[in-house]
Amino acid sequence: MPLNIVIEDEVWKTVRGLKSLTEKAVDAALTAAAKNKEISILFADNATLKNLNKDWRGKNKPTNVLSFPSSKELKLPRGQIKPLGDIALAFETVAKEAEASGKSLKDHTTHLIVHGVLHLLGYDHIDDADAAKMEAKEIRILKKLGLADPYQ
Repeated sequence: MPLNIVIEDEVWKTVRGLKSLTEKAVDAALTAAAKNKEISILFADNATLKNLNKDWRGKNKPTNVLSFPSSKELKLPRGQIKPLGDIALAFETVAKEAEASGKSLKDHTTHLIVHGVLHLLGYDHIDDADAAKMEAKEIRILKKLGLADPYQ
């Protein structure tokens, strides 16, 4: 699985094993059919996510994670790897949430990467039924990674 990891905000480099946990989280969340697709993950700051959130969702505030699925109609030359999409995370928001919930920064980051990948795969949490499906999937994936249920 081609994975592009971009660390825009240097503070993310303080998270030991970030590349490895990112690779494991993405691999665990991907379906077999999606393993041959490309994903890009941007580790950024609140200002970057605030701008992305404003531009793409009309919400003028930072958020923990954003996912941008690639267009299903995207046509590429034969042999090129089709992108599944992009994910972006904001360090300050992720760190604040982890601390507030008593979780490690690594565990919360892993959860949000899994969450972002599931959005790229078409999962959502707009209504209660969709949220329940997505959360159940996240819990199963995180359990495979040895992490506790993030919703307890």
